[in-house]
Amino acid sequence: MIIAGGGVILSNASDELRELAEFTQIPVITTLMGIGSFPSVHPLSLGMPGMHGTYYANMAIQDSDLIVAVGMRFDDRVTGKISAFAPHATIVHIDIDPTSIRKNVHVDIPIVGDSKNVLTTLNQIVKAGQKKQWGEIRKAWLKQLDDWKQLRPMSYRYSDTVIKPQYVIEKLYEATGGDAIITTEVGQNQMWAAQFFKFDKPRTFLTSGGLGTMGYGFPAAIGAQVAYPDKTVIDIAGDGSIQMNIQELATAVIYELPVKVAILNNGYLGMVRQWQELFFKERYSHSHLNTVPDFVKVAEAYSAVGLRAESPSDVEPVIREALKTKKPVFMDFVIDWKEKVFPMVPAGAAIDQMMFDEEEPKKEEKKLKAVK
Repeated sequence: MIIAGGGVILSNASDELRELAEFTQIPVITTLMGIGSFPSVHPLSLGMPGMHGTYYANMAIQDSDLIVAVGMRFDDRVTGKISAFAPHATIVHIDIDPTSIRKNVHVDIPIVGDSKNVLTTLNQIVKAGQKKQWGEIRKAWLKQLDDWKQLRPMSYRYSDTVIKPQYVIEKLYEATGGDAIITTEVGQNQMWAAQFFKFDKPRTFLTSGGLGTMGYGFPAAIGAQVAYPDKTVIDIAGDGSIQMNIQELATAVIYELPVKVAILNNGYLGMVRQWQELFFKERYSHSHLNTVPDFVKVAEAYSAVGLRAESPSDVEPVIREALKTKKPVFMDFVIDWKEKVFPMVPAGAAIDQMMFDEEEPKKEEKKLKAVK
């Protein structure tokens, strides 16, 4: 496995990463901060690992015999229970910061250096060696990964009556064709964006990681729009986190920045509620936002545009209207308040001990529905 982190993006090493992966046919996992460093739609891409990572990424880590970690730091959201992390793997860790190597997990081969420089040299060494049929060598391994993808794909329970947040993310991707800069706040909105929007280029996903901060996404979107005035910039936010810096709507209006904000409005601090429900016997302490403002009226009060979607049929028209509007727009998506982020690795568990939404239709039922 290759696990690529934010260091690949910071060192502009995405091309070198892809060159190595394609030449050797090694599958690639991208951490939250590494999203965009390797194309999400690439056949060798396994998505994000860890607490809310894909089933197949986590299973691959646990079954791998070699992990090449590039520009990532093995934080606890990736590793889960450290003593159970990658039990069969020899670990190569490439990082520019020597203090990040062996800080959290045992590393067999430490390489201190800039990701771009190291990957460039590694590509030269690999290509100078004996020519191998890497695809044939990896055949059984890639087949196993494909089986895991088929067994537990990224999915959710679609509803005709209530808006599912994952559906909103999918429709944002379809409407933009993926040609957008996406920022996020912190919480469920952040994880759903990472799971269901497909990022194929570096620096198109702006999110706060280890020191995750509610309120990050909106100012980040404003900054991105200033830097790229002709780009579509969308902040995917929660109804709690958008209120942390909601006053910056004035900045967007004053400078005529057509930033779009997709508010996944569930009336809760959603990730806090999820933990309270799953691990604290539904003791909903201070997570119910029963005084959420009318975001459409707030937008209009700032001379911006406010739009609302209350049913699945509203989602696409609202997105289309927002994208053609040359002003800042708040899109208020009233989503299913009960929806959780899955898969989920509970705190203290190994990353292959994932929780799933078992109310999802079984694979056979989904196939049957598709045929119908």
